[in-house]
Amino acid sequence: RDQLREVYRAIEPVHDWWHLPGGQMLRVVATPSAEGGVTYLFEDVSEHMALESRYNALIRIQGETLDGLAEAVAVFGSDGRLNLYNHAFLSLWSLSAQALGDKPHIDAVAAMCRPVHGESAEWARIRTVVTAIEQRNAELLRLERADGRVLDGAAQPLPDGGTMVTFRDITDSVKVERALIERNEALEAADMLKNAFVGHVSYHLRTPLNTLIGYAHMLGEPGIGPLNARQGEFLDHVRQSSDTLRALIDDILDLATIDAGTMALDLEDLNVSETLGAVSEAVRDLLAETGVSLAIAAAEDSGSFVADGRRVRQILFNLLSNAIASSPRGGTVTLSATRAAESLILKVQDQGPGIPDDMADALFERFEARAAGGNRSGVGLGLSIVRSFMALHGGTVTLANAEGGGAVAVCIFPLSASRRDEAAT
Repeated sequence: RDQLREVYRAIEPVHDWWHLPGGQMLRVVATPSAEGGVTYLFEDVSEHMALESRYNALIRIQGETLDGLAEAVAVFGSDGRLNLYNHAFLSLWSLSAQALGDKPHIDAVAAMCRPVHGESAEWARIRTVVTAIEQRNAELLRLERADGRVLDGAAQPLPDGGTMVTFRDITDSVKVERALIERNEALEAADMLKNAFVGHVSYHLRTPLNTLIGYAHMLGEPGIGPLNARQGEFLDHVRQSSDTLRALIDDILDLATIDAGTMALDLEDLNVSETLGAVSEAVRDLLAETGVSLAIAAAEDSGSFVADGRRVRQILFNLLSNAIASSPRGGTVTLSATRAAESLILKVQDQGPGIPDDMADALFERFEARAAGGNRSGVGLGLSIVRSFMALHGGTVTLANAEGGGAVAVCIFPLSASRRDEAAT
């Protein structure tokens, strides 16, 4: 009542808000009349106040959401002034809320951040996006600050003409990435050094070894003089050990060349029957020593194929050596060749005890020297070389148990030139 009476005594209009039951809100303007009386103007502002309340709630939620982000976020208006930011932005750039209270321009914000980031071209790129009127394109950037921290940043234009700028601290991940790159480079350098060392040492081992082999063969010549039985036995051991050592050095050099990526195939047209015959001659002494026989089964249509003759003979020699070593005295090793639509298949099968299933792949690893129930084993390079040479030809090699006992190695050479070229590259 007192307020109503004051309205009648007032000279200027009186503004008031009336909150009615049901949530309705009225804006009341009471204007005194010079002739007496009061004119009341009522305006229903319920919807306006509801919209304003929801807007303020959204702004609060937006602010709390931004403050909850680990990324530093700043939103600039179309006029280039800072409208919104979160605590992460303040912390990342060592700023205070008071310094940003007057909505500074992007130039002022960049100047405040300069003690941390130094003279960086990235902030100039951010300014270009914030102040651009036409062709407002997003920018992705990386900043390396003076204090050693590394940031991933982005400047993204918004539909209302503003720009959102974000920063993410990736210092730890960059350090890990750089450490991994450095370690990988060190490993590659060490591997190159290893290959160079192995190749160099193996090459220089050949000279004295060849001399030793030559003198051993000379001692066996009748013109040098007679040897008694024991001396002849010792000389045979020297020859066998020298030949084994020479083969090992050749294997090491081949692997070093393959690892260095410099192994090149000397491709030629090979007759299958002649190739199998040449390999059988190479293992004749080994067959005689172990009491194992060799059976060759080449299909009539086996014909010829394009491959590196020396490497193919080396592949078959290694497989036959393993098969002979695994076979019992009196057993038979079978070397066969069949031709398929797009490949030539060479098989080496023995009559040994076979191989455990879990060893089929392991036997192709380097220095896997376990012979599957065989009489002897080497240093474990033969099958590894076989797989490497087959890969250079674009083919495959597998080792499995054969039906009826024993083990069988299957080499598949592609007849397609494109497959060989693809493998060579």
